[in-house]
Amino acid sequence: MSLTDSRVRQKLVLQENEMNKRKITIGCLTALVLSMTSTVALAEVIKFHHDLPDTSAQHKGAVKFKELVEAASNGAYEVEIYANNALGDDVEVAQQMQFGAVQAAPIPTAKLANFSPSLQLIDLPFLFPSVEATYALLDSEEVGGAMLKSLEESGFVGAKFWESGFKQLTCNHLVSKPEDYVGRNVRVMESPLLIAQFEALGATAIPVAFSETYTALQQGVVECQENPIVSINSMKFYEVQDYMMLSNHGYIGTAFIFSKVWFDAQAPEMQDILMTAAREAGDYQRQVSAEDNGRLLQEIIDAGTTEVVEMTPEQLALFAEAMQPVHEKFADRIGSDLLEAAYAEINSFSK
Repeated sequence: MSLTDSRVRQKLVLQENEMNKRKITIGCLTALVLSMTSTVALAEVIKFHHDLPDTSAQHKGAVKFKELVEAASNGAYEVEIYANNALGDDVEVAQQMQFGAVQAAPIPTAKLANFSPSLQLIDLPFLFPSVEATYALLDSEEVGGAMLKSLEESGFVGAKFWESGFKQLTCNHLVSKPEDYVGRNVRVMESPLLIAQFEALGATAIPVAFSETYTALQQGVVECQENPIVSINSMKFYEVQDYMMLSNHGYIGTAFIFSKVWFDAQAPEMQDILMTAAREAGDYQRQVSAEDNGRLLQEIIDAGTTEVVEMTPEQLALFAEAMQPVHEKFADRIGSDLLEAAYAEINSFSK
């Protein structure tokens, strides 16, 4: 073989080796891309609904849930958060959850009363003497656990109670005694118990959608309403109300629920991840809610459009007495045994 032939053959071998290397590289890149594509395709979307803006403690809790689930599941789940009723109002979303169209949501317990009457316990006026007593009751197995368990019959899996917080009264006239509500139109959530609460004061309770409450107040369809500070602030109700009475007369808890038909289809280890994340995010959400309360109240005061009045213990005692018949009226619907257990838990915590 001549020297020229040898060099040609050597060059051909080198070219062939280079081509093989390129094929291997391309093959590896293709496999990597396919692997990445496969991972993305396998990520299951969890639609997460809530009814407040993305500045709220509720939204921050949702973001924490997203972080916890996506990290613990190694990307098996992708949580999409829909704030501010983007998927519909709470009742509409709860109905969607029954057949798995939405997978997770913290929904006010008053709006779940039609699915589980026992949840009306949380909406009883002047039930909770303090934040600490509230959490102790809602996190207990005997009371809080029983209420969450009761949701299963309606197609939900309850994980934990989140919160919007203690409710305050707002009105276009100063309220200092129960008689100040006689003949007034008051906006309430669609809840028989909350309707009865204001009827006990001689008011006319008018259910109005949360998203339509500002307009109803502005146009005089209703004169008063009740909500936690976060809602009064975020929905700017203080712009169309002359007085805000700090009463802490009621509490809005939100039941964090999963769609049961969807949850039951998940592997047991994934169910554990979801439940743990909902509970940890709930603890975080409560903490943020408490931290935000003072700041949001100060923003309302600084706006200067409504006079903020702190009600005295004597005034609150009169309201508690006037609203006490609501406890008795709804005892059977809530469950007398559950209500008695709640009273006992709260009394023992207060001692």
